[in-house]
Amino acid sequence: MHFTRPRELVVAGLLGLVLGFGLFELFYGELPRFPLLAGLPLLVVAAVEVALAFTLRSRIRSGRVLDAIGIARAVALAKASSLLGSLMTGAWIGALAYLVPRGGDNAAAAGDTPGAVGGAVCAALLVGAALWLEHCCRAPESRDSDHPGRPTG
Repeated sequence: MHFTRPRELVVAGLLGLVLGFGLFELFYGELPRFPLLAGLPLLVVAAVEVALAFTLRSRIRSGRVLDAIGIARAVALAKASSLLGSLMTGAWIGALAYLVPRGGDNAAAAGDTPGAVGGAVCAALLVGAALWLEHCCRAPESRDSDHPGRPTG
């Protein structure tokens, strides 16, 4: 498995944008109102990942033995979360692209806009938290001062 590439996040975000806008275009009249805290579940996942990142980072830096499977699971969680967050950021931006121009004429669209903004912010925070977790799971760089840049073994 490789670490998350920016192009993967961009593709997921664009896919979410197109799908979000398209679904709003087709089904907005049938959707219930957005609560202001619509993105809260994504924010909770982001907070858990930040806490996990700091825990793993401190354990790796202190040289404590860590289970390789646990680190691999954390990287898989981070990768999946960054892709989900990017997809949802795009979807919320697609929703905003639909809602904002209609906000002056449609009271429902104006009322749903703050929830969509909150959802976009929470999804973007999830992307940041997931990338931080992924970064914290990297193996520390070699500190071999005798042969800098030379592979060992």
